[in-house]
Amino acid sequence: MNHSREQQAIYPGLADKVVFITGGGTGIGEVIVRQFAAQNAKVVFVDMAKEKSEALVSELAGQYQHDVTFFYCDIRDIAQLKAIITRTGDEIGYISVLINNAADDTRHSVEELSVEYWDDRFAVNLRPSFFAAQSVAPQMKQLGGGAIINMGSASWRMKQSCMPAYTTAKAAIEGLTRSLAGALGGDNIRVNTLIPGWVMTERQMSHWADPDIVEEVKKEQCLHETLRPSHIADAALFLASDQSRMMTAQTLTVDAGWT
Repeated sequence: MNHSREQQAIYPGLADKVVFITGGGTGIGEVIVRQFAAQNAKVVFVDMAKEKSEALVSELAGQYQHDVTFFYCDIRDIAQLKAIITRTGDEIGYISVLINNAADDTRHSVEELSVEYWDDRFAVNLRPSFFAAQSVAPQMKQLGGGAIINMGSASWRMKQSCMPAYTTAKAAIEGLTRSLAGALGGDNIRVNTLIPGWVMTERQMSHWADPDIVEEVKKEQCLHETLRPSHIADAALFLASDQSRMMTAQTLTVDAGWT
């Protein structure tokens, strides 16, 4: 993938802050890792894609003020996820920014959806976002505040019918965000939802999209340009930064006007 891009905004307040990202080894998450590392933040990420994640860490080694740290984690294992968050706080520093990015939008039909698969989709796409937030909150309180970014999805707004458990879980993310914002605001912890449109990552192009679909989506958007992971990462930087310090319980959509 070509990672060259336009000039990135600089947020000096992110330097030296510990940023914890789920699903940071591939796709949008990978670019979020890259962009926060470029801000000289202390980036820690978890993922199941071990080989790609280790390659990313190696590639970025020595490029910025702090090297990136990777821990293998299946986020369905909440005990493992919480243990890594605790370890991060103990060994690297208290977490200032949490980005709940990891998700799995594998297609599935209404007719064939089983109870077991429904539960598994929620175990991937919703449950870890709450428990990660629960786990980082004490660290953020010690720091005097923090920022939590929950990744939502435009799919349920588009009434997409090809993955009902995923879209339901992602719709719930916005409710979770508002509840957490209310619960944690007294400790100066901000919680917002970031909703990407259809970002043409390698996974999307290899599984579900083709050049014709890409052009169709571009025509449906108000801005007729292909949405890239960097566009989403740019918004994540803003939501994590002091420049959005009075923004919480909100939903920020970056979809080129698709929804």
